[in-house]
Amino acid sequence: MPHIPVLLKETLEYLDPKPGENFVDCTLGGAGHALAILEKNKPDGKVLGIDLDLENIKEIELRIKPARNASHSDASGNQELENRLILVQDSFVNLKSIVEEYNFKPINGILFDLGMSSWHLDESGRGFSFRKDEPLIMSYAHNEKSKSKNQKSKIQIKNQKLTAEEIINKWPQEELEKIFREYGEERFARRIAGRICEERKKESIKTTFQLVEIVRRSFPRKYKFGKIHCATRIFQALRIAVNGELENLKKVLPQAIEVLEPKGRIVVISFHSLEDRIVKNFFREEEKKEKIKIITKKPIKTNWQEIKKNKRARSSKLRATEKA
Repeated sequence: MPHIPVLLKETLEYLDPKPGENFVDCTLGGAGHALAILEKNKPDGKVLGIDLDLENIKEIELRIKPARNASHSDASGNQELENRLILVQDSFVNLKSIVEEYNFKPINGILFDLGMSSWHLDESGRGFSFRKDEPLIMSYAHNEKSKSKNQKSKIQIKNQKLTAEEIINKWPQEELEKIFREYGEERFARRIAGRICEERKKESIKTTFQLVEIVRRSFPRKYKFGKIHCATRIFQALRIAVNGELENLKKVLPQAIEVLEPKGRIVVISFHSLEDRIVKNFFREEEKKEKIKIITKKPIKTNWQEIKKNKRARSSKLRATEKA
């Protein structure tokens, strides 16, 4: 499935990029939002694009690098993009130190698109999807396969050791139950955690299909075939736990306000209630302190036309704020 940036029109509306302004895309992904911003802030505005996944960074590098056989106009256009899009492989939780390291200022807007890219589900082979039989990895920073190919890369490779397999096979039952309930909002968290602990005594749980079958057998019969797949919430919980998503979001939002210029804007696109609640509560508290002004009193949701083109956008919500 090709990359389709979610709520692109609304993102551009609320970030309102102008020529010469600088922006940070904290979740670069397929760079759909970043490239659209670069179109608006040319000729000399820049985007600092951060992504934890080396594969995403490599793909964008290839796309914007001037091709040897390209026409002069195409080559110069790509050279211009290469100069204005600064790529960083890191976690956005290090936003302040990244901005300082690259001396990237002033910053007029910051974007967080907290959704998982289609590439991760369809092509990464890391076990993000319960519809494919893959190793239980679920880490955005699992870059071991790429190390040997990138010895000469300018990008410092960061690798993450924690995987979903380790959580499933080694964490205590109480911890499994806790993440399934808190991160997945799974009503059968205790049953599923108990069944996992029983099964892992017999053999290690290494693949997505092994886990899906265990989850399926843990559900009461009448709940096995609901509107969403029975393993959806468990996979969400594991992905959040492996990548520290909620804690990282809590840590980065204050940094975003700190590095932003006055009147600069923050746009956050979230995809489940846990993320949206963190963003909503943080914005409200900061507005009370008169540090920011919320410019979306209610979250902006995806319309049916966009959902028709991209079903994975159906749960997205956009919130935006402006620094005082």
